Amino acid sequence: MYIKKSLISAIGLSLAGTFASAPALSQDAQEASVFEEVIVTATKREQSIYEVPVAVSAFTAGTIEKQGIVDLTDIGKFVPNLNVTGFSAGQTSSVNAFIRGIGLQDHLITTDPGVGVYVDGVYLGRQVGQNWSLANIERIEVLRGPQGTLYGRNSIGGAINIITKKPGDEAGGQFRATVGTRGRLNGDVYYSAPLGDTFAFSVTGSYVSRGGLGDFVNIDTSTEVGEMEEWSGRVAARWEPTDSFSLLFAYDKNDGKGGLRPYTTFIDEVPNGFLYQNGFRNSDVSANPYDNNTGQANQVDITNGAEGFSFTADWAINDNLDSKLIYSDRSSEYTAGLDDDSLVEDIMSFPEAGYADQKSVELQFNGQYGAFDFVTGLYYFEEDGENYQHRTVFQGPPDDQHPFALGSFRLGQKMDSTAVYANLGYQVNDRLRLSGGLRYTKDEKTASININGGLIEDTKTKKWDEVSWEVAAAYEINDRLNTYGTIQNGYQSGQFPPRPFCLFGFLDFTQPGNVSQPNCFEANENVTATNYEVGLKGTPLDTLQMSIAVFYTNYSDLPYQVSTTTGGGFNTVNIIVDQTSKGVEWESAWAPADSFVLYTTVGYISADVKDPNPAAVAPLTPKWTASISPEYSMPMGNGGELVFRADYSYRDAMWGEPSNDPGRLTGIDSRSLINVDVAYHAPSGNWTLAAYGRNVTDERYDNARLNVGDYILAILSNDASEFGLRFVSRFGG
Repeated sequence: MYIKKSLISAIGLSLAGTFASAPALSQDAQEASVFEEVIVTATKREQSIYEVPVAVSAFTAGTIEKQGIVDLTDIGKFVPNLNVTGFSAGQTSSVNAFIRGIGLQDHLITTDPGVGVYVDGVYLGRQVGQNWSLANIERIEVLRGPQGTLYGRNSIGGAINIITKKPGDEAGGQFRATVGTRGRLNGDVYYSAPLGDTFAFSVTGSYVSRGGLGDFVNIDTSTEVGEMEEWSGRVAARWEPTDSFSLLFAYDKNDGKGGLRPYTTFIDEVPNGFLYQNGFRNSDVSANPYDNNTGQANQVDITNGAEGFSFTADWAINDNLDSKLIYSDRSSEYTAGLDDDSLVEDIMSFPEAGYADQKSVELQFNGQYGAFDFVTGLYYFEEDGENYQHRTVFQGPPDDQHPFALGSFRLGQKMDSTAVYANLGYQVNDRLRLSGGLRYTKDEKTASININGGLIEDTKTKKWDEVSWEVAAAYEINDRLNTYGTIQNGYQSGQFPPRPFCLFGFLDFTQPGNVSQPNCFEANENVTATNYEVGLKGTPLDTLQMSIAVFYTNYSDLPYQVSTTTGGGFNTVNIIVDQTSKGVEWESAWAPADSFVLYTTVGYISADVKDPNPAAVAPLTPKWTASISPEYSMPMGNGGELVFRADYSYRDAMWGEPSNDPGRLTGIDSRSLINVDVAYHAPSGNWTLAAYGRNVTDERYDNARLNVGDYILAILSNDASEFGLRFVSRFGG
């Protein structure tokens, strides 16, 4: 059973702020402190967040609402050393998380994320298309650093756990509606109820829409740049015939559409590039970067969708041993693409569609015998996916001088992963706990490439295996403070290059299809990470809770994706680097008065990339991240309450791609975002009415920048100022 607890002040104020973590205190200390403990499942066993020997942040449903969080991108604004962007193929549904300098630069099927996203223990292999609704969320946990022993896939940078509300945990439901500027119209409903003594069900429905930021000025369409509309739903049912056994079934589906994400190009900055040499200039793209000058109607609309189901069986075998079986089957798909040149002329355009199907099964045992506790299990994951670009145009328009301008591109991959893992803990005494873990993983991938209808075609298979490990010590200094030290080791299988158009350089035109491929469509070796970390967590004062972590991480054979338009197409290859990251992370909540709480986070990271090509840097990794969130509560005479909240988030300047060009053409400026929220809570607690503002200063910023050799491609944020009203009604129970 999951334990649902909120971080609440002693007087009933919501203290589930950006920090949202609380100490493991003695009874006397809990009575003195204004904070209550929060239970997390970061290590696949229920623990106080201060007992977990890793850096972890948690967000409750109340926090998500007050901070203006509508998706995982917003989570990235309030966690130290976490940066979340979205730029895949111009899709508004894409989410690319970077934790401590490790993430995902591309979206194609052969690239794997460095941060794993899990929903109720199920790994989401692909983020494009899976625009997960946060309507029925109980808690979100962000684990920083390699999670190589307990988590199933691709968590060398960290993991994001989404935990949903379970049927029967609370009877009743909630309705929420939001209206605002920029065409904002959201509505969602969640309801849970028992059916008899052993059965409970829940339903969730959500609708999200928002207008765009610009127009497609050369296309006769009502679609706006960056607009989005999505429906999603989820049903879950839990059968609990005995106190020792339960079976949970869940099915979810989402379907979305919208306009291509905003982006623009800079041509004058690359005078040796194809566009500049053929007479095009910056003045030929839209003067407003949030408008789009494309002349290709197939580059306007995007779609995304996903659906899946899972079965989770929990069985308490005896008082000391529990087991869990999770089976999941999911699929996702999307259509999008980019007219990369941003011109009305069709020079470089890449319409794209993709899909991914995945299945996973995990059998887990956990238990406690005296001073020993353990978690062990078996894991299997398979994925089959494809990306397809049809009627691509490269350095066109197609004519006698550009015979290969018109073409197609198809990339596919099938993969299987199996693993066995175990983590053992030993309570040495009342204050000291030691733990260690091992995981053996074996992966196999078969990737295929087909360019221009078989002109270039190849298939490769490769296998990897690795043993990951972890050792940790957690020590309770006193009733208020805990410290820990951990060495974590993580693993990720190698990757095939996403767009191997470099194959054109080895093509024998006298024999079409005959390709010599020295290292052009080859996968790299295992990616490994070893993290050394110490931390201090606790409540040194009745009014202050804090957490600080210091880390040093070595990454070996890390693939960076680098794109160019030299050769026969938009070529993306993996450059393999070693990287060392070191830094510090701080989170705190300070309540100097009954009516006031101040939440703060600060993250610092220094990433040193060791690469034979010395220009490489860690992409999309700001050196400094920070947030400050004051919250003030004002009791009303009728028993209600007004809560004033502001959230300031800062992300330092960073590089948009691994290439550290001297002219800083791919540099991304720092950004500061401010959200505000004023909420009235009714005396009964059954409803809330709030006025909100998100990005109130209308800060515009880049998600990514690429120097492809012919132009600078800037993927712009879809974030702009928004003001509106939110109404929440709670019923039943």
